[in-house]
Amino acid sequence: MAELLTIGEFSRITHLSIRTLRRYHEQGLLVPAEVDPATGYRYYAPAQARPALTIKRLRELDLPLPDLRRFLEAESAGEGATGHGATGCDATGHGAAQQIVAAHLRRLEDRLGRTQRAVQALRELLDPQAQRAVSLEVLPPQRVLAVSLDVPPGAELSWYDAAMRDLDAAVGRRPVLPPGGRYEHTIFTEGHGRATVYLPAEPPLPPGASDAVRELHLPQRTAAVATHCGPHDDLDLTYAAVGTFAARNRLRSADLVEEIYLVGPRDTDQPDRWRTLVAWLLASDSARSSDSTQSSA
Repeated sequence: MAELLTIGEFSRITHLSIRTLRRYHEQGLLVPAEVDPATGYRYYAPAQARPALTIKRLRELDLPLPDLRRFLEAESAGEGATGHGATGCDATGHGAAQQIVAAHLRRLEDRLGRTQRAVQALRELLDPQAQRAVSLEVLPPQRVLAVSLDVPPGAELSWYDAAMRDLDAAVGRRPVLPPGGRYEHTIFTEGHGRATVYLPAEPPLPPGASDAVRELHLPQRTAAVATHCGPHDDLDLTYAAVGTFAARNRLRSADLVEEIYLVGPRDTDQPDRWRTLVAWLLASDSARSSDSTQSSA
């Protein structure tokens, strides 16, 4: 007992409250070196200070309890032969512990990035002078290879990745022009709808291409257009800009929006460099009306 510390003494050297140490014990995170069976008093070894502070930091970083327990088990396995030379199992245990923490740190970094981008978007929304540039443009006709599908309710983006894999396999080489997609507004308003993902390519369709891939001719189309810079977290701000532009100018929507990925994840792993052209496609009568208005002007 002379080499052990009471819970009060251990609390003083770690700056962990007695209540917190009791909770760690109850949760099985930090078991005292010894518990007096008669009094229930907890005693800690000085060497437990470092693990205690590690647990504190991981809890401050919101590491879930199941992951924290797996981390502690892996660390314990890695230290199982201390003083007897490292073994393969020890190295594996320590490596597994490091992977658990590394994965959580990546999640925290992603969360921090999303928080920073949300702050930037909020600042823009609160600034009456901040306006995203929108113009009325005519997109030229284009021949593409495309995959069209019905996006089901609650679907994540795996459908897009699968479509791009089929298109890449069909094209066989990197196209000069960027990929794009045409989406019904219901995908965003109701969570499902028709989508067409495309890659610019000249026909004919190469042999061996997936049955999902078809040739498609995109006609000339008029749209309210803006270039979105950076990650897609605040893509809704650009959608709001082009949609508002169309509404203010009484331009009727074609119920489709087209995105052209000028620079995207296929080009760089730095989201700040992404550039996405957002085109709010207009109905043909609105397009004719806007053309005549521009001509008279």
